[in-house]
Amino acid sequence: MFDTPPTSRLEDPVELGAETCGFDPGWLAALINGEVRLDRDMAMRILETVPLFTLGRWADARCRVLHGNRVRTYVIDRNINYTNICTAHCTFCAFRRDGDDDDAYTLSREQISAKIAELEAIGGTQILMQGGMNPELPLSWYEDLLSGIKAEFPRIHIHAFSPPEFIEFVRFFDPPGDDLEAKLLYVFERLRKAGLDSLPGGGGEIFALPVRRKIGLGKCTAQEWLTVMRVAHRMGMYTSATMMFGHIEGRADRVHHMDLVRTWQDRSIADFARSGGGRYKAFISWPFQRENTPLGRLPEWEAAGGAPFPGDVVAAGGHSDRFGKVVRMAGASEYLRTQALSRLYLDNVYSIGASWVTMGPHIGQVALHFGASDMGSVMMEENVVSAAGTTYCLTEALICRLIRNAGFLPAQRDNVYNLLRVHDSDESPDTRITDWSEQRARKLAVESKHASSAPVEVTVSAGSQEVVAD
Repeated sequence: MFDTPPTSRLEDPVELGAETCGFDPGWLAALINGEVRLDRDMAMRILETVPLFTLGRWADARCRVLHGNRVRTYVIDRNINYTNICTAHCTFCAFRRDGDDDDAYTLSREQISAKIAELEAIGGTQILMQGGMNPELPLSWYEDLLSGIKAEFPRIHIHAFSPPEFIEFVRFFDPPGDDLEAKLLYVFERLRKAGLDSLPGGGGEIFALPVRRKIGLGKCTAQEWLTVMRVAHRMGMYTSATMMFGHIEGRADRVHHMDLVRTWQDRSIADFARSGGGRYKAFISWPFQRENTPLGRLPEWEAAGGAPFPGDVVAAGGHSDRFGKVVRMAGASEYLRTQALSRLYLDNVYSIGASWVTMGPHIGQVALHFGASDMGSVMMEENVVSAAGTTYCLTEALICRLIRNAGFLPAQRDNVYNLLRVHDSDESPDTRITDWSEQRARKLAVESKHASSAPVEVTVSAGSQEVVAD
């Protein structure tokens, strides 16, 4: 289980309403205090039967045991998508391009450096660098890129290259080794030496094989994704895990996804913790955004005569002719329920991140009372989600105000969740603002003539510190 001493304990679970939902209060207290674990059957019972706000209170109580009542965090980074050329054909993606498309690109070293310089100017500490799986880029290109960034910006943490990219590195570069782990280790050692610090959790989507076959054409399998992260943990790197839901998957597929993250996290802690190994530091889930994507063109499911959703049928081991032909989109309530369950289920993952970039700032704020301890990235740029239709833009002052108005102290953190600045003074980003009319959140919509429109890029001056969150 989670191996950092908890901040506090829940002593009286009665007020959380366990009995009214048919659960034993003593068992609930043990769950919240990290003394017992959810199994998949119990997790499904909670997801499907516990009232929304009751579930939120349970997740919030668990979060307070782990993180206390005072501070909730965010990070200032920049999402640099170095290329949009990709060999995969994921049906949920509006970002990818073929190499001969008019709007295909690979950023130059000078362009990337300019972006990082703008990040440093506003106090940013990290870049989140991901791209398409571009077969034209040799391993030396990545090594030169990383070493060049480290030489020019030694204080910037490089959080880069998600598991699907590493699997393609193995396929493209054919490194030595008798099995996948050995081949990955070779690539990791070279990129680590060049300057790679940690891995983001992109490409997780949903691990269930029937779903992955439908939505992630050409993307790595769940086993490959998890193996990449295991090798990263072996190398001493901290990573994150993600889940994209609210499309063709069944609800049981979400629990299965969380269970694999928890199981492989157990293995990393058992095998590598004593020797300085890494682990998943955070889990972030978000609903699928349908605009401009092939998957989004599927019709919304309607339960005629009470028929079960096809994804639920397949997740239970059955068959449905309509599986993969309809979507069940997830709104705010379903998002909050799923996030709350992740906080209760993932007892060995430190942080749960709110994904307000897809749900909007105020749902992100509410998420801080549904198990999230972190508001995620304050970023200067976002391309992938924007290409799928919508993202939300906040200033650093606004993200601090959202945290503060939710009842917490905002604090800037680094990649491993060390606190860099706790905003408890009159000089905090939000307390310095006197005219909030100029600080309102803006909704950015991609307006395109066709579904494969170019991605939106948002860059700002150091003076305004206006950012986009991931």
